[in-house]
Amino acid sequence: MKVILQQDVKGQGKKGELKEVSDGYARNYLLPRKLAIIATADNLNTFKLQEKAKAAQLEKEKERAREIASQLKDMCVKISAKAGGSGKPFGAVTSKEIADALSAQYGIELEKNRILPAEPIKTYGTYEVKVKLGHEVSGMLKVQVAEE
Repeated sequence: MKVILQQDVKGQGKKGELKEVSDGYARNYLLPRKLAIIATADNLNTFKLQEKAKAAQLEKEKERAREIASQLKDMCVKISAKAGGSGKPFGAVTSKEIADALSAQYGIELEKNRILPAEPIKTYGTYEVKVKLGHEVSGMLKVQVAEE
């Protein structure tokens, strides 16, 4: 019997694969546990349409990430930090502070774990920070740390 796997099945294959399995294995194990569906013409067509929609969504997300990366290239986020006695800021500028400043100044919402400074920002100045946008797309963002 031909079936389309709905989930990864150890020893059989990965989700979305078309497999030929014995009738008993399909009826008694795969189908009752909803690990697979019978490969009818309708089910095959539905599966292909779902895969096509998923690919289109993925491409749309990649394009959005590329668009944000091109926007970030021209931006400079300004962050003000309180100074200590030696003319250095208290603590370091964190990814969360950069994400909040980016949201406030330019309206671009990014999660703090996507912002990756090469080294901790512990002095005043301008820094280049790598931003991972997903789908193997990353960009660079300038961060300017100034005294309050």
